[in-house]
Amino acid sequence: MDPTSDEALLRSLTPAVIGILVRRGADFAAAEDAVQESLIEALRVWPDDPPRDPKPWLVKVAWRKFLDATRAEESRRRREERLEAEPDPGVGGAVDDTLQLFFLCAHPSLTPASAVALTLRAVGGLTTRQIAEAYLVPEATMGQRISRAKRTVSDVRFDQPGDVSTVVRVLYLVFNEGYSGDVDLAAEAIRLTRQLAAHTDHPEVAGLLALMLLHHARRPARTRPDGSLVPLAEQDRSRWDTRLIAEGVQILEAALARDRLGEFQAQAAIAALHADARTAEETDWVQIVEWYDELVRITDSPIARLNRAVAVGEADGARAGLAALAPLDPSLPRYTAVAAYLHERDGDLATAARLYADAARAATNLAERDHLTRQAARLNVRR
Repeated sequence: MDPTSDEALLRSLTPAVIGILVRRGADFAAAEDAVQESLIEALRVWPDDPPRDPKPWLVKVAWRKFLDATRAEESRRRREERLEAEPDPGVGGAVDDTLQLFFLCAHPSLTPASAVALTLRAVGGLTTRQIAEAYLVPEATMGQRISRAKRTVSDVRFDQPGDVSTVVRVLYLVFNEGYSGDVDLAAEAIRLTRQLAAHTDHPEVAGLLALMLLHHARRPARTRPDGSLVPLAEQDRSRWDTRLIAEGVQILEAALARDRLGEFQAQAAIAALHADARTAEETDWVQIVEWYDELVRITDSPIARLNRAVAVGEADGARAGLAALAPLDPSLPRYTAVAAYLHERDGDLATAARLYADAARAATNLAERDHLTRQAARLNVRR
């Protein structure tokens, strides 16, 4: 078997196998540990001796790992007596616990960082090392974070109703991390959101998936070979992935038709309007402003208001954009960069150059800092 396909298959089976162990009586933390060990065993054994049916194989090995880990405890005897007639592993998988696992890993009692880490490990099937590398932290640190998260939710009933909105926010956080280490977190977030969409009929899950696909479609054009950022207006749109765009638009249209508008559907609608424009000049900024109005109505988010100011500047002119920007808090992320852009559009190059330089000094992302520094230098040369 191909090692890459083995790993993808194992990751896709992880939540179902954890669910089966929990249904059999294992607590979540112990089940997750046992499944991780079974994944390592599979990667070792499968290349030379692939199973006929991978899921029962994983269940059997994970259950054995779990029993081995608890054999020294008094509870071991009760569990083994209760489960002496061990059911066939395939039968245990008849109940699909994937959705409940999503809910558990995104439980409100967890911090966003802990929810992300636990979701990537328990639902995504990633190793602690992979997650640590993706988030640029030591493996020991990530291991402690995951262990604390599992302890936090140890008393939560596995079949307790969950909150879809919490899950989609966790997946959105994963998507926005992009790429680091040997894990493409944007692609992983899309995979997990597809999985969530297959288990719940919720328009905001569809909206999030559409948003991810539409943003991911522009990824090939977003950076130059040297790693520098390419602004949306300057991107080579022939490099956008039209297949992903078409899929994202189709998913979004179906979600919007249900008339249960949410913030991710509104964001996806904005992304779809950008994707629909053959050139930057053909962008329907008036309609984009209308969608930002909806987004602000739903969320009252300062970031949505900031992005709306940019759209207003494009639709109604730089002065109107600056007027929309004026009431906002200057400490908002990207506020200074937006102000610089609008002042440049208004012809005030000196102020724009100063603000671009200020924004560059405040930027935490190296590529963004470089881009803003270049913008300041460009205007200083023109003055």
